[in-house]
Amino acid sequence: MKADSTGLRVLSRAECLKLLASVPIGRIVFTDRALPAIQPVNYVLDGDRLVIRTTAGSKLALAVRDTIVALESDVFDPAGRTGWSVTVIGHAHAVPEGRGEFSRLVRLPLAPWTYRNGERPDVRDHYIVLPVEQVSGRRVETYP
Repeated sequence: MKADSTGLRVLSRAECLKLLASVPIGRIVFTDRALPAIQPVNYVLDGDRLVIRTTAGSKLALAVRDTIVALESDVFDPAGRTGWSVTVIGHAHAVPEGRGEFSRLVRLPLAPWTYRNGERPDVRDHYIVLPVEQVSGRRVETYP
Protein backbone atom coordinates (compact mmCIF):
# COMPACT_ATOMS: atom_id res chain seq x y z
CA MET A 1 0.00 0.00 0.00
CA LYS A 2 1.37 3.38 -1.00
CA ALA A 3 0.56 6.19 1.45
CA ASP A 4 1.12 9.93 1.32
CA SER A 5 2.81 11.96 4.06
CA THR A 6 -0.44 12.17 6.08
CA GLY A 7 -1.08 8.41 5.99
CA LEU A 8 -3.83 8.49 3.35
CA ARG A 9 -3.70 5.62 0.85
CA VAL A 10 -2.75 6.83 -2.62
CA LEU A 11 -5.06 5.46 -5.32
CA SER A 12 -3.96 4.23 -8.75
CA ARG A 13 -5.40 5.73 -11.94
CA ALA A 14 -7.59 2.64 -12.41
CA GLU A 15 -8.95 2.92 -8.85
CA CYS A 16 -9.63 6.63 -9.36
CA LEU A 17 -11.59 6.02 -12.57
CA LYS A 18 -13.61 3.23 -10.96
CA LEU A 19 -14.53 5.50 -8.05
CA LEU A 20 -15.41 8.41 -10.36
CA ALA A 21 -17.78 6.11 -12.26
CA SER A 22 -19.48 5.08 -9.01
CA VAL A 23 -20.94 8.51 -8.16
CA PRO A 24 -22.94 10.95 -10.30
CA ILE A 25 -21.93 14.30 -8.79
CA GLY A 26 -18.78 16.31 -8.16
CA ARG A 27 -17.53 19.86 -7.88
CA ILE A 28 -15.96 21.56 -10.87
CA VAL A 29 -13.33 24.24 -10.27
CA PHE A 30 -12.94 26.92 -12.93
CA THR A 31 -12.12 30.61 -13.29
CA ASP A 32 -14.94 33.14 -13.40
CA ARG A 33 -13.84 36.72 -14.15
CA ALA A 34 -10.29 35.99 -12.93
CA LEU A 35 -11.51 34.50 -9.65
CA PRO A 36 -11.74 30.84 -8.62
CA ALA A 37 -15.24 29.37 -8.79
CA ILE A 38 -16.58 26.02 -7.63
CA GLN A 39 -19.90 24.59 -8.69
CA PRO A 40 -21.60 21.24 -8.13
CA VAL A 41 -22.25 19.32 -11.35
CA ASN A 42 -23.53 15.93 -12.27
CA TYR A 43 -21.42 14.00 -14.73
CA VAL A 44 -20.88 10.64 -16.32
CA LEU A 45 -17.56 8.92 -16.98
CA ASP A 46 -17.28 8.19 -20.71
CA GLY A 47 -14.11 6.15 -21.23
CA ASP A 48 -11.26 8.33 -20.02
CA ARG A 49 -13.20 11.60 -19.94
CA LEU A 50 -15.97 13.17 -17.91
CA VAL A 51 -19.05 14.56 -19.63
CA ILE A 52 -21.05 17.35 -18.00
CA ARG A 53 -24.40 18.61 -19.25
CA THR A 54 -25.41 22.21 -18.64
CA THR A 55 -27.24 25.15 -20.20
CA ALA A 56 -25.55 26.95 -23.08
CA GLY A 57 -25.74 30.37 -21.39
CA SER A 58 -24.77 29.22 -17.90
CA LYS A 59 -21.83 30.70 -16.00
CA LEU A 60 -20.10 27.33 -16.29
CA ALA A 61 -20.62 27.05 -20.05
CA LEU A 62 -19.33 30.56 -20.64
CA ALA A 63 -16.26 30.13 -18.40
CA VAL A 64 -15.23 26.68 -19.60
CA ARG A 65 -14.14 27.24 -23.18
CA ASP A 66 -10.99 25.29 -23.92
CA THR A 67 -9.64 26.00 -20.45
CA ILE A 68 -7.95 23.96 -17.77
CA VAL A 69 -10.37 22.97 -15.02
CA ALA A 70 -10.45 20.55 -12.11
CA LEU A 71 -13.23 18.30 -10.89
CA GLU A 72 -13.34 16.65 -7.49
CA SER A 73 -15.66 13.89 -6.43
CA ASP A 74 -15.72 12.13 -3.10
CA VAL A 75 -17.62 10.01 -0.60
CA PHE A 76 -17.05 10.15 3.15
CA ASP A 77 -18.55 8.34 6.12
CA PRO A 78 -17.94 10.57 9.16
CA ALA A 79 -19.16 7.92 11.60
CA GLY A 80 -16.85 5.24 10.20
CA ARG A 81 -14.06 7.73 9.52
CA THR A 82 -13.58 6.32 6.02
CA GLY A 83 -13.93 7.66 2.50
CA TRP A 84 -12.19 8.69 -0.67
CA SER A 85 -11.54 11.74 -2.80
CA VAL A 86 -10.53 11.90 -6.48
CA THR A 87 -9.44 14.98 -8.42
CA VAL A 88 -9.25 15.27 -12.22
CA ILE A 89 -7.46 18.03 -14.12
CA GLY A 90 -7.79 18.57 -17.85
CA HIS A 91 -8.55 20.89 -20.76
CA ALA A 92 -12.35 21.17 -20.91
CA HIS A 93 -14.13 21.90 -24.15
CA ALA A 94 -17.69 22.23 -25.37
CA VAL A 95 -19.10 19.89 -27.98
CA PRO A 96 -21.01 21.90 -30.58
CA GLU A 97 -24.47 20.75 -31.57
CA GLY A 98 -24.56 19.16 -34.99
CA ARG A 99 -21.38 17.13 -34.64
CA GLY A 100 -21.61 13.34 -34.58
CA GLU A 101 -20.14 13.36 -31.09
CA PHE A 102 -22.99 15.57 -29.86
CA SER A 103 -25.64 13.05 -30.93
CA ARG A 104 -23.73 10.32 -29.05
CA LEU A 105 -23.48 12.45 -25.90
CA VAL A 106 -27.24 13.08 -25.96
CA ARG A 107 -27.73 9.32 -25.49
CA LEU A 108 -25.56 9.13 -22.36
CA PRO A 109 -27.40 8.62 -19.04
CA LEU A 110 -26.90 12.22 -17.98
CA ALA A 111 -30.04 14.06 -16.93
CA PRO A 112 -29.69 17.12 -14.69
CA TRP A 113 -30.85 16.53 -11.13
CA THR A 114 -33.21 19.47 -11.36
CA TYR A 115 -35.53 17.53 -13.68
CA ARG A 116 -38.67 16.39 -11.93
CA ASN A 117 -40.90 13.40 -12.65
CA GLY A 118 -38.90 12.32 -15.67
CA GLU A 119 -39.40 15.65 -17.45
CA ARG A 120 -36.58 16.40 -19.85
CA PRO A 121 -36.72 19.93 -21.20
CA ASP A 122 -34.15 20.54 -23.91
CA VAL A 123 -32.76 23.69 -22.29
CA ARG A 124 -29.72 21.85 -20.91
CA ASP A 125 -28.36 20.37 -24.10
CA HIS A 126 -24.88 21.85 -23.84
CA TYR A 127 -22.12 19.33 -23.25
CA ILE A 128 -18.72 19.93 -21.73
CA VAL A 129 -16.08 17.22 -22.06
CA LEU A 130 -13.23 17.01 -19.56
CA PRO A 131 -10.49 14.55 -20.58
CA VAL A 132 -8.86 12.86 -17.59
CA GLU A 133 -5.37 14.23 -18.27
CA GLN A 134 -4.25 14.14 -14.64
CA VAL A 135 -5.96 12.20 -11.88
CA SER A 136 -5.12 11.71 -8.24
CA GLY A 137 -6.97 10.13 -5.39
CA ARG A 138 -6.71 9.32 -1.72
CA ARG A 139 -8.58 6.90 0.51
CA VAL A 140 -9.16 7.47 4.21
CA GLU A 141 -9.05 4.19 6.12
CA THR A 142 -9.23 3.43 9.79
CA TYR A 143 -7.05 0.78 11.30
CA PRO A 144 -7.95 -1.48 14.24
